Amino acid sequence: MNWKKFFFAFIAAFGFMFLFGFLWYGKLMHGAHQEVPILWRTEADFGNHFSSLVFGHVVMAFFLTLLYARFVPAGGAGACAMLGILVALIYAGADLITFAVQPLTTKILCGWIAGHLIQFTIAGAMIGAIYKTDSRMTT
Repeated sequence: MNWKKFFFAFIAAFGFMFLFGFLWYGKLMHGAHQEVPILWRTEADFGNHFSSLVFGHVVMAFFLTLLYARFVPAGGAGACAMLGILVALIYAGADLITFAVQPLTTKILCGWIAGHLIQFTIAGAMIGAIYKTDSRMTT
């Protein structure tokens, strides 16, 4: 494993995923989330748990990068974007389960699934582009 490329891919994935999460889930979907306010923390309480949100993004980015480095060692944006789609579809299954047991709206469900597809596909492509094997070294 190329740890230098891994580190840069992980940092890029974390940065993208955190920014995307803020924009998609925090801003774009804010109105949809406010339709069921009882399910969410208050602004003040959220601030007390912000470090958990950051750490969650670190965990996702780290293990997503590790997954790509381990199972798509040649890298490449296309192959890793496809793996990102598959990871997003795993999340979609979890979203459907959450929808079944919590009073979420269909708008939230669709927003979460679309967000995961976009987020993990782009993050995968970024990781694959950064982590790809140098073709001069393999020939």
